[in-house]
Amino acid sequence: MKFFVKNFINGVITFVPIILAIYVCYKVFAFFDGLLGSYVRPYFKDDYIPGIGILCTIILITVLGWLSTQYISGKIIRLVDRLLESIPLIKTVYSVIKDTITSFVGEKRSFSKVVLVELPNTGMKCIGFITSEEVANWLNPLQDHVAVYIPQTFQVAGITFLVPKEQVEVIDMKPEEAMKFVLSGGMASSKKKGLPET
Repeated sequence: MKFFVKNFINGVITFVPIILAIYVCYKVFAFFDGLLGSYVRPYFKDDYIPGIGILCTIILITVLGWLSTQYISGKIIRLVDRLLESIPLIKTVYSVIKDTITSFVGEKRSFSKVVLVELPNTGMKCIGFITSEEVANWLNPLQDHVAVYIPQTFQVAGITFLVPKEQVEVIDMKPEEAMKFVLSGGMASSKKKGLPET
C-alpha cells in the first residue's frame, strides 16, 4: 500500500504540472489561433496549418499599431478612443480593459515596482505592486499616498490599498518572481535565493 501511495504522489508531483501546463498552453494557443483562424481557414481549406490564425493576428495588431502612429489614421483612432470614453457603460468597460493592458505593456506599465507594505499594529508585511503614484489626481487629500495592489494567494484576485508613501518600501525583486511568490503562498521561494533583506 505504501508503495502505491508513494508512487502515486510522485506521479502527481511529476506529471500533473506538466499536463496542466501543456493543457493551458494548448487552450491559449487555440483561443488566439481561432480569433482570425476561423476567417482565413476557408481560403486555405485542407492546407490550413494551426498557427496561421495567430500569425495573422500578430500581423494585424502590428499594422494597426503602425497606423496609430500615422497622422490621418492616428487622428481617426484617437477620435474613436474619445468616442468610446464618452459613451456611458461602454466607457467603463473600455477604460478598464485599456488601463489593464497598459499596466502590463508599454512605457507606462504598472507592476514594475515591487514593494513591502507593513500591516498596521501587526509587524507583518505583505508583497505588493505600485500601480499608481498619482493618486492625488482624483483625490487631493491623498497626495502623499500611492496605490498598491496586493495579489491574493492561489487565485487571480487582489485588493488595492491606498498607502502613505513613507509606509511603502520598494525592494529589489523582479515582478515575475514576486507574483510567483505570492500566488504560490511563498512555496516558490524554496527554489529561489529568497526575498531581499530589509
